[in-house]
Amino acid sequence: MSNVVSDLVRNIPIPRMFKVRQLFATSKIAKDNLPIVLRGQLQQEKFAQAITPGMTVAITVGSRQIANIVTITKTIVEHVREKGGKPFIVAAMGSHGGATEEGQRDILSNYGITEATMGCPVKCSMEVVKIGTNEEGMDVFIGKDAAQADGIIVNCRIKPHTCFSGPYESGIMKMMTIGLGKQAGADVCHAAGFGQMAKYVPMFGRAILQQAKILFAVAVLENAYDETAKIVVLKSDEIALREPQLLLEAKSLMAKILVPKCDVLVCDVIGKNFSGSGMDPNITGTFVTPYVSGGLKSQRVAILDLSKESHHSGCGMGMAHATTRRFFNKLDIELTYPNLITSTVVENARIPMVMKNDKEAIQVCIKTCTGIDKQHVRLVRIANSLQVQHIMLSEAYYAEAKANPSMIIESELAPLSFDEEGNLPDVGHIG
Repeated sequence: MSNVVSDLVRNIPIPRMFKVRQLFATSKIAKDNLPIVLRGQLQQEKFAQAITPGMTVAITVGSRQIANIVTITKTIVEHVREKGGKPFIVAAMGSHGGATEEGQRDILSNYGITEATMGCPVKCSMEVVKIGTNEEGMDVFIGKDAAQADGIIVNCRIKPHTCFSGPYESGIMKMMTIGLGKQAGADVCHAAGFGQMAKYVPMFGRAILQQAKILFAVAVLENAYDETAKIVVLKSDEIALREPQLLLEAKSLMAKILVPKCDVLVCDVIGKNFSGSGMDPNITGTFVTPYVSGGLKSQRVAILDLSKESHHSGCGMGMAHATTRRFFNKLDIELTYPNLITSTVVENARIPMVMKNDKEAIQVCIKTCTGIDKQHVRLVRIANSLQVQHIMLSEAYYAEAKANPSMIIESELAPLSFDEEGNLPDVGHIG
């Protein structure tokens, strides 16, 4: 990179920072108790009788990093087998993983979902079949592997979506509509854009409930620490009524950054394992569609690195104003664009300013802020948008944090420490 760019930001001061632990509700299901809690529901007659000996049963797993996903999925697999069924896993993640069988299998493998760990086949074919039409006459697709099964169990998490709001966001209906729909199904649903997503997710979902062999759904809600707070099993005829209620509960459990606004937000790492959008705008406020709002308000955003679990997909970089050469070198356009083209949110593919290192990425954001107090820059640093229990705040927030009972100051004020290359040695780790 030209020295001219470095020279332009070289003398921009970065404020002293301090570490803060944010306090949220801690209700959770202990990992050791999860199989017991889940089995207790699965053994209810309405679920137990849904599986008969010899049935082939498809169990969905998506592209999100869900707490205890291996334990939860394994428990479902074992339940099906105990009832005499023949379980198998199906990748249900729309166009993620580069919209390829190999890419989706790699995502599952990274989460510990393999034939070895599950004790059953894992199918990731992108082939789909049309199972009918929705009430507007639009074609409804689901993966061929799932369609050919005698029954389908939708295994997912319910939480707010990053690009639209409505009674059904990320959850059961969306897993059926877009996850099970693979590239083709996702493309049909996304074609009208996110402005229509609150309409089409339940519309396609209802069609799938009517025309596919959905047995029941296992839905997880997580607390602010990304721990399993609740697990609910719903029969297919309960999903439409209960999911909106569970979404409201999920929203109440979400973490947030406990200061309302800043000048510069630094997010160390983005990636699909943290959010479908790479960086969850419900936390960071970095929405790229006008159909939802909330989260932290910032003038500039820097992203410093890309997670290994993203498999070189830079989805989410369009939310930032600056990034690093390290991030850029990990970026693979061929693995980034398919999901964004399918979703129509191409704004998330915009490449931000690429700076030489972490320090310069932060400095250019500070320099290009306007109308702020440059002597008291309000800077917020997070490791990623999924884990915000521990964050860093600049000196301008010290008095506010000290007075907030939901914030515990965990370090003294100190300059950020950069290595010889100008990078943060603890990138991705705070607290």
